[in-house]
Amino acid sequence: HGARGIARKLRHRGKTRHKKGYVEKRGKIPISHKLIERPSAANIRSRIGDWELDTVVGRDGGDVLVTMIDRRSRLLLAQRATGRKALPVLETLKAMFAKIPHEILHTVTPDRGKEFGRHGELTDQYQVEFYFPNPHAPWARGSNENTNGLIREYIPKGTDIATITDEEINRMVWQINTRPRKMFGWKSSLEVFWSEMFHLA
Repeated sequence: HGARGIARKLRHRGKTRHKKGYVEKRGKIPISHKLIERPSAANIRSRIGDWELDTVVGRDGGDVLVTMIDRRSRLLLAQRATGRKALPVLETLKAMFAKIPHEILHTVTPDRGKEFGRHGELTDQYQVEFYFPNPHAPWARGSNENTNGLIREYIPKGTDIATITDEEINRMVWQINTRPRKMFGWKSSLEVFWSEMFHLA
């Protein structure tokens, strides 16, 4: 189109070039801590209260499901956000964090999605640090990835999450949290979580 069409015929195909040392900032979010800085207790899953964070997307541009997984017990928390932008996800996370006792809100490990770009406000309000893995490293949040696979049994890709009631979301969360798990000797995530909570009391 126009002069750009002519430029595409050149050897460099009209691509712009950056000076040496240029750092791409488009689409980036501020990173407070890298995963390598996360406390060892979170890494070895020795306590409850270290959470992995993600969003489950339904129909493009529609509601999303914000999911938090406790690394120790694999307990799932999930709540709807009215979009994948940073503000609606922030408001949903504030509502979720408000329900979690401060003594079991140690660390949060999200991916580098732009929807978590306002995580600093959560750190200021709840005194919880965020630790970001390297880009394109889903294995760094394995518990979350595995649980999202279970969620997809209830909410297939392309589903309009706005059509799913809060009661249905809560029922799904309950069923996943009460499912017996081989890794826990066939105890459920809910049983493991409450056993750990009992020892904290």
